[in-house]
Amino acid sequence: MPHAGTGGMSELASSRIWFITGTSKGLGRALVEEVLSRGERAVATVRQPKVLASLAERYPPEQLLVVRLDVSSHSEIKGAFRATEEHFGRLDVVVNNAGYAVEGEIEAVPEDVARGQMEVGFWAPVNVVKEAIRFFRDVNPPGQGGRVLNISSVCGYSSNPTLSYYCAAKFALEAFTESFIKEMLPEWNIKGVIVEPGGFRTDWNAGSLVRFPAPPQYDMPYSPTVQFRRMTAQTYIGDPAKAAKALVQVAGMDEPPLRIQLGTECLLVVRNKAMKTIADGEKYAELAHSTNVDGIDKDVVLEMFKEVNT
Repeated sequence: MPHAGTGGMSELASSRIWFITGTSKGLGRALVEEVLSRGERAVATVRQPKVLASLAERYPPEQLLVVRLDVSSHSEIKGAFRATEEHFGRLDVVVNNAGYAVEGEIEAVPEDVARGQMEVGFWAPVNVVKEAIRFFRDVNPPGQGGRVLNISSVCGYSSNPTLSYYCAAKFALEAFTESFIKEMLPEWNIKGVIVEPGGFRTDWNAGSLVRFPAPPQYDMPYSPTVQFRRMTAQTYIGDPAKAAKALVQVAGMDEPPLRIQLGTECLLVVRNKAMKTIADGEKYAELAHSTNVDGIDKDVVLEMFKEVNT
């Protein structure tokens, strides 16, 4: 186990402290390793702490705290934040990364499985954010604040066939994150970012994916769901280690963007949808204006809402 000298311990004591969910593999594991390699500190939460035994052997308790956490349990989330307060005393960055995906046509996925997807993909990060707000505002020194990185997906901006419930959870998380950011008082210095990864070379499309076969009615070569399954079976282009470096950079921004895309294909998908939304809005603008009460000046309304949403 590496040990730092006096100077090293001083630097460690002033380094950022990260709280990261879902660190057993993939992006979460890569991020923990990146954070630790930079001399920063981490609370790595995971359902089975033994999978991080090798990291715990390499880094001292002053730098790494491994906490057992099933994110579907609100009480365990509260307990993980209490453990963070007791161990480190403060917190700088919270990363909502834990999750999995359910693949299957809307008709093929049982309701209890779909609800479980929403529980882990939406409600779990919501409960983490609520604890993060409390910690940043009430436990950290006044004004220190903190950063929340909510790991969404390209599917949280542009939905896909066979991933309806996963996309729904990510869409909901993005909407929640927007509201959360807008509710924070400036003096709290609490900021959030929606992170939208594309396809990364992780276990997401293998062991972490719950699959349901296509019902007979959909099992045709020209079916959109069959075609999408073929596409997602291809090799992804994203490197988790590089994504981890990008997340460290984002967490250090004084004024981070609302959304940030990771991956060339993700950036393209998001841009295309945004441009189509703008184009449709312009094309059907008069239809939108036509529903106003008589006497309403649309130009006044446009100016007023432009100021509100700036």
